Amino acid sequence: MTRTPDVLLENQTWTDVENALEDGTRTAVVAVGSVEQHGPHLPLIMDTLAGDELSRRIAERLGDAFAAPTIRPGCSGHHMDFPGTITIPPETLMELIRSYCRSLDAHGFEHLVLVPTHGGNFAPVNTVAPEIARELDANVIALAELDTLMELMNEGLRAAGVEYEEPVIHAGAAETAMVMAVDEGLVRTDRLEVGREGDISVSRLLSDGFRAITENGVLGDPREATLEAGEEIFSKLADAYAERIEAERDAV
Repeated sequence: MTRTPDVLLENQTWTDVENALEDGTRTAVVAVGSVEQHGPHLPLIMDTLAGDELSRRIAERLGDAFAAPTIRPGCSGHHMDFPGTITIPPETLMELIRSYCRSLDAHGFEHLVLVPTHGGNFAPVNTVAPEIARELDANVIALAELDTLMELMNEGLRAAGVEYEEPVIHAGAAETAMVMAVDEGLVRTDRLEVGREGDISVSRLLSDGFRAITENGVLGDPREATLEAGEEIFSKLADAYAERIEAERDAV
């Protein structure tokens, strides 16, 4: 049986990494997740689970990359009304990202890819990425366009036959489907509850917190989720991001 090469950096020994670098593996994919509420039915670690899975799939598609351990927690202050959420200031997150990138650059990785999977991390990633690029020799690629992420997630729902659109995504059909694709057992199916649907003021969500928008922490209807939709979402994201990374690497 043919085995897919292990692309997870955390599973390698230092000699494995040294040999891979010598053989031309010079790209590291760093997802930036969170530890925050995702309704009564999804685990707090949802965004980090998504980062783990997405970075792995991207690295496999590239064929010459490692998926670094996902950074967690993130900037989740707007979820702090819900117990279990852990948040850090943007400055702390940016310094952590700098440290990751400095370490990987020191070892010889030439392309550092930042992939936020939590909405609150996009601004810090977009702020720090050009600063890191000026400091290091490495090529820093920030895949941090929130509208693009959510558009691809909605495309994944449609591709799986789920006729349900989420204008702002959090703990609804798309993210529930993604957790199903990673580990169905993590979804509390007896607690699936519809949340706030329709158009949502993102500025109010960030300034007043999620509790001001949705009592149960959910946007949309997680009952629309399917495992097939989760697979489609991850596939569309990984394909689009790998293509973007290849283009960015070729342009250097």
